[in-house]
Parts: sequence; C-alpha cells; structure tokens
Amino acid sequence: MILQGKRVALPSAPVVHRQFEAHARATPDAVAVFCAGRQVTYAELNAKANGFAHFLTARGHGRGAKVGVCLDYSIDMVVAILGTLKAGAAYVPLDPSYPAARLRLLLGQVPDLALIVASPATAGLVESAAVEVIDLEQLSDHLADLPATDPDVPVTGDDVCYAVFTSGSTGTPKLTAVRHEGWFNLLNWLMLEYGLHPGSNNLVVSAFGFDLSQRSLMMPLFCGAGQFLMASRNFDAAMAYRMLTRHEIRTVHCASSTLYLLVDWETARGGEALTRLDYVLFGGEPLHIERIANWARRAGNTCTLLHQYGVAECTDVASSYDLAEYRPGEHDIAPVGRPAYNTDLHILDERMRGVGAGEYGEICISGTGVGAGYLNGTGPESERFTTIVVDGEPRRLYRTGDRGHVNEAGDLVVAGRMDAQVKVRGMRIDPTDIERALGRLAGVRQAAVVTAYTDSGDAELIAFIVPKGDDLAENDVRARLLETLPRNMVPARFIDIPHIPLSPHGKVDRAALVDAFRNKYADSGASA
Repeated sequence: MILQGKRVALPSAPVVHRQFEAHARATPDAVAVFCAGRQVTYAELNAKANGFAHFLTARGHGRGAKVGVCLDYSIDMVVAILGTLKAGAAYVPLDPSYPAARLRLLLGQVPDLALIVASPATAGLVESAAVEVIDLEQLSDHLADLPATDPDVPVTGDDVCYAVFTSGSTGTPKLTAVRHEGWFNLLNWLMLEYGLHPGSNNLVVSAFGFDLSQRSLMMPLFCGAGQFLMASRNFDAAMAYRMLTRHEIRTVHCASSTLYLLVDWETARGGEALTRLDYVLFGGEPLHIERIANWARRAGNTCTLLHQYGVAECTDVASSYDLAEYRPGEHDIAPVGRPAYNTDLHILDERMRGVGAGEYGEICISGTGVGAGYLNGTGPESERFTTIVVDGEPRRLYRTGDRGHVNEAGDLVVAGRMDAQVKVRGMRIDPTDIERALGRLAGVRQAAVVTAYTDSGDAELIAFIVPKGDDLAENDVRARLLETLPRNMVPARFIDIPHIPLSPHGKVDRAALVDAFRNKYADSGASA
C-alpha cells in the first residue's frame, strides 16, 4: 500500500535561508523576532546573521561544518541559527534544559564539531567540549565590524542544514541529519497547503532539542511572519497563555501533551486565546482525543487542529490530518492523514512488500524529506535507511518502526510502535491501546501505561491515572476496564497522580513514571 503526496516543483536551489533573505529585502522593517520585550526587524536580523556567517567562514567553518548551539530561546539563538545556515554549515541544537551530564553524552556523539555558541548562562553546560565555546554578546563589537551583506556561499539542497538527536532503540543518542531540500519542502508545503502568510505569527512552546522545534523556529521566517519566543528554558503554560492573549499570534507547533496543558489552562479560566488561533500543528505521540474533544467543540472555536505524523530522520513531518473531519464513532484512533508534498508513505510487511488496503504493516517514508542519515551511525539503526524498487525505479526509504494502516477514506492511521509491544503472560500488547481505553472511562482525565518487571523477570503493566476529581478506587477502575478489555490487557496496578510528567520535548516522560513506580514500590517485589 502506498499513499502518494502531491508532486510540487522546488527551486533549483531549495535553500531555507534564501527565503528569509527575500523577506528581509521585501519587508525590511517588519518585526522578525520578539523575545522578553526586545524585538528585531527582518533587516536587523539579517545583518546580525550575516555578521556571524562572515565570522564563521573567516575561521574556515563554512560549507559542511557543524556548529553547536547551546542557547536559551533568544534573539541571539535565531542569529546563530541563521548565521550558521548562511555560512553553509549545519547547526546542532544542544538543549540547555538538559543536565550537563546528558549534554556531555551528546557532545561525544557529534563528529567533527567546529565550535559551540553559548552564553554566560549556558556555557558551563558545555565546558567539557573539546572545541571552542563562543559568546555572541562578547563578540558583538567584532561582529558589527564584519560585512552586513549576504555571504556568497554556494549552498545546495543536498547540503545538511541541521542535525538533531533522536533516541534509538539501542539507548545511544543518534544524530540524524536533515538536508536543505527536505526542510525547504516541509516549510513550503505548510505555507502553501495551509495558506501561511506574513501575518501568521508563531509562538514557540517546545524545547530547543526537539525536532519539532526546528520547524517551529523557521516557519514564520520562511513565510515573512513574526516569531515569538518565551523567555523560559522549560515549558511554562501560564507564560505561553499570557503571550497568546497579549500578542497577535496565529500558529503554534507542539507535542500532543503540550496541547492538553494549553487546553486545560484555557478551559479552567474560561479564556479564548487558543480558540482564536488559526492553527495548532501537533503530534509526536499517541493522541488521546478525549483530552481536547470538549474544547474543540466549543462554540466560536475557529482554531484548526492539524494532527501530524513524522520522524526526525525524515524532516519531522510526513503527513497531516484536519481533526474537524474526525468522527469518534467511526474511528478508534484519530488518523494522521495524507502525505506532505513530494512524500510517499509505504505500508510494508516484514519482507518489505506492500500490504493490502486496511491491512497493518510497518510505516515507511520515501521522497524529498528523507534525511542524510545518522552522522554517528554505524549500528543496526543505520539500516533503517534503505532502498526499495517502486515501479522499476529505486527509491531511498526510511523504515520508521511504527505500525499502521490506511483506512477506507485513504488516511494513514498510526497504531503504535512495532517495538513498543510487550509480552504479558504470553500475549503481545501495545500499552497505547490500554491508554485509549482508560481515557474513555468516566472520571479519568489522562492516563499513561508503562511496563515494569517482577523479580522473576515477568512483565507487568502499571497504569498512572490523573483523575478528573476525587481519587479513583483501583478496584473500580479495574472492573470497568474489564468490560472493554481482555483480562491480560488490564494493568496489574493503578496509581493516581496529580499530573503526567512531561519530558523537555513536551511528551509523556515514561522514564520518570517508571522511576516513580520503582521508588514507591521498592519493597513490593517489582522493579523497572
């Protein structure tokens, strides 16, 4: 089964920052970035980025180089990113919300890093690096003396523009590289398909290291709009909502769990800033539609919810679905829609053959968005990038490891991870199926299911539940769940908690839940 995306011609040099430069020439006085009460225009931002680009090229860190960026959200962060791209180099996000130990691990995975851009507040996190760490503020006078003109660097669509870390099944962080052509194609698709324009101001709400954040950072600058940044290292729902209320923000890109928090904040306070947005583009983890259904049906809600699917290895997004078309009675799982421009989605069996319509298989991606591979990859995960023959022609393809099918309407449905299934008492189970069942129970606001292991090595399922009101009785939840699920899918334990912890990327932090279970039940005979 193949879903084919619309074929759209790209420029001969599909280079992302050239689009920004065109806006800097056409609308030099338009506000490009706003952060912590400061703002810069397109002309000012372009000049600052050009100065940094000339600085890099003068040091020999031009085309093909890799520049680490360890900065909090700020105007300087955008300057560093654009300057790196203009020099022909690729940037590597080093998220300052990570602890120093985690960053040391990541730094060890970056081959041939040229230098790192940091600030006084973040330099200590990367002081272990074997490369120079520079501060744009300290260099401001020197950069001001460099040319403010666009550098003449021949960047092509095949050049790598950024590389982000993605956790692999081996547990070792993988540095996956994205090419300019793929990034340009993604941003061009979003702009044309959804009519984004110079008024489509954006608010960034996810952590810098998240692959979604790279799209969120560049999208407004690609279409000539304004970028709004929160002066907070970690997601702050109160601050985000204040900014949505006070500024003319039209779009937000986020993980599903972050959307739940924003919806909860608005619902509890009777606000309407979120409902007035043009778009929320979200995904990255299984959607619990019950968390947003009532809000989405509110009278006067004009916000379009785009449920999207993709992987970091293929430029973040491969498909999109307008949730206005979703009918809970017709679909158990909300679809993720049709492919992006110049993108094909393949549903393949274990022998890499296409399955029939409606049949489950592994979701694989081919087309312009397939990235350049893992920069530090020599293990089995690198084999996920492969080649298949379609209509007699070889196609480069990425095997996502996700399981799904195409429904009767022709939309992709993601059912879970191929490797997330666990065997409990001899039966294969996907924990996300249990989470969906729990989410449909009265009194349950949100649920997450993790796997723990007894001292004998047997797997057991642990459910963490956020109740809507009073704590829920474990036996009552178990009894109600047994009405819809077979006994082997019902968790061994149900634990009420006030909220589901999120990772810096805004997704459910399952590792933290496992740790919480281990700490609470250290003497109960189960361990993670």
